[in-house]
This record gives sequence, C-alpha cells and structure tokens, in this order.
Amino acid sequence: MNTVKIAPLLLVFVEVAQLGSFTQAGKKLNLSKSAISQQIKRLEEELNAQLISRNSRGLTLTPAGEMLLSKGAFLSEHLFNTLQDVNTEKEQPSGVFRVSIPPFFERNILVPALKQFCLEYPLIKPEVLVSGRWQDLIHNHLDAAIFGGKLKDSEYKAQSIGRVRDVFCCTPNYMNQAGALHQLADIEQQSFIATPWQKDAIKLYRVNHEAEITIKTNHQYFTNSLSTLVDMTMAGMGLALIPEFIAHHELRQGRLIRVLPDYHGQDWHFYYLHRYSHSKPIHVERFYSLIKHFFSIANENL
Repeated sequence: MNTVKIAPLLLVFVEVAQLGSFTQAGKKLNLSKSAISQQIKRLEEELNAQLISRNSRGLTLTPAGEMLLSKGAFLSEHLFNTLQDVNTEKEQPSGVFRVSIPPFFERNILVPALKQFCLEYPLIKPEVLVSGRWQDLIHNHLDAAIFGGKLKDSEYKAQSIGRVRDVFCCTPNYMNQAGALHQLADIEQQSFIATPWQKDAIKLYRVNHEAEITIKTNHQYFTNSLSTLVDMTMAGMGLALIPEFIAHHELRQGRLIRVLPDYHGQDWHFYYLHRYSHSKPIHVERFYSLIKHFFSIANENL
C-alpha cells in the first residue's frame, strides 16, 4: 500500500468527515465539490472499503469511516502542529509544565502522551500531580488539569476529552461463591463495595435507554478511594461499579468479569482545563490533543 499516495486523500477525508459536507470541505480546501468527491472515491478504492454513506439527510460515516476518522484526525492535527512549529518564529517552549491528572490516567493515557510530548518539546520539564480532587489552577500553580465529573463554576476554559461509564465487576472466584446475578434485585444479597458517589442509593441506566433507575444497596464495604475500590474488587471482596476504561484490562485478562451487562452506572465526563481565554500556547494545545488521542485509544475497544 502506497502510504504517500493515500496520505493526501486521508487528509481530505478528515475534513469531509469533520465538516459533514463535501461542499464545506471544498470551500475550506479551495477545491470543487466534484474534486472532493473524486478524492474520497479514490480513497475508498485504495482501501477497498466504503467510508461515507450518502443519503437525503446528508453524510454519515460507515463503521470503517468512523475508525479511519479516529486515526486520521490525529494525523491531521499532528501535521498541522508540525507545520505550525516549522513556520513559527517563536522560540521552542521551555520551562516547567505542571499538570494535574486523576488516578488511573497514568499508565495508558498520561505516560504515552507525555513521552511523545517530551520528544516534541525537549526543553519542557513536566511535573505531574495525581489527584482525584478538583485542583484550582492558580492556587496550585498548574498550567493545565484533567478532571472527571461535574465542573465547578470558574473562569477556566474546559475542553472535552471524552466520557466513560461505570460497570458492575467482580472476580470469577467471588461470583462462584456468591452465585450468579440475574436481576438488579440480586444486588441486595451481594457484598457491595460502595464509594461516596455510589452509597446507599445508586443511579443506573439500562443499555441503550435514557431512563434513570435508582436502587438501594446494603453495602458491605466503603472506601473514598478509586484505587482502593479496584484493589478490594480484585481481592475478591465483593461487587463494585468501576469505570469501564479502568476495568477494561482486567476484564480482557479474565481477572475480573462484568455482571449485569444490561446495566451501567453514571457517565463520567473528563475535561482538560486551562487558563487561556483565546489562543493557547502551542504546547498546551498539543498536550490536550495527545491526551485526547490516547484516551480514545484506551476506550476504543470497550
């Protein structure tokens, strides 16, 4: 496969997919609608896959198109930032870059993002604060912060990183001892491990339904730490609601199993917070794009 030949077609596809229009993509790229359409057709022929479905309501991406957009958008952003770096007359960013992240963002999201970030900006010295609590940027001398949950009122700017949801998990050994769960009412007979946001009464949602369900639990254990919640669950102490991207690796390895798969807990929305009202420094924007990219990878196979 000739990647040099396909790369320009991929960049055109990203513009069409993000704008949802051949016409709008043509205006942005200074190309005719027919030229855009021809390049998308060539890309589909090269990949032997339909990427865009055309109908009376507009354009929709096929599953192959959705997957290609998730990868291609990162390539497009990276190329844009690279060219911006080449053309800028500003000095290479340097100095301390302090960022706060929540627990469990380290291994699969922060570390690969930070590795790439330091390769691109070798004069920057990152300092990472790991905390599940709201961190005020000014008070804690932070350049940026990643926060999950409901945002507090502030003058800081928030960019969306993505969402995850809580799912019921336990170990196979615990399930063998406690017996299978067939319905929500069975939770009352389980050793439920509660947290401050899942105590006494928990809010659940049925898969593909928006209606909220509230059930009561008689929790056996309680912890205010997400790390401890995972450790207690892994030790076979009971049943817990754990953010899906955190449980994902253990579920794939079979060390945890998901129970009551038709139900899930609340969604957690993660944000990237910074203090810049208008244009951000290029390294602050680049760190956001890297975090968002690796967050997407961590969640893409859920």
